[in-house]
Amino acid sequence: MIDAIALIYIRHRSLLCVRTAGKDAFYLPGGKREPGESDQETLMREVWEELGVTLQPETIRWFQTYTAAAHGYGATTQVKMACYCAELRVENQGTIQPCGEIEEMAWLQSDGRDRCAPVNQVVMNDLWQRGLID
Repeated sequence: MIDAIALIYIRHRSLLCVRTAGKDAFYLPGGKREPGESDQETLMREVWEELGVTLQPETIRWFQTYTAAAHGYGATTQVKMACYCAELRVENQGTIQPCGEIEEMAWLQSDGRDRCAPVNQVVMNDLWQRGLID
């Protein structure tokens, strides 16, 4: 089981997704904990590394934890992804851009879920059913 933390960031009924260099699928911004990190610390670090923006710590809220097949790991490996919502710091709004290992970012709606890793597809189905994305 792969344990991951991710950001659900929705604007204009589209979900922010990222694609790592050399990968063929989009994921939510986020990643794995470093030793001793809390979920909040992991989320803030990963979002900074991947998108070059900081989150408002007081706005970080757990949304849902999802489990699905881990993309690229074989049929038996699962990923458990704790998803959080948060707002960007005011000085960062409008400046989201791919950084570090991230080659591409996209604002996706439910019709773009086939471009995503399996756990992202589960998240997007849920967000669509809740009426949060188109």
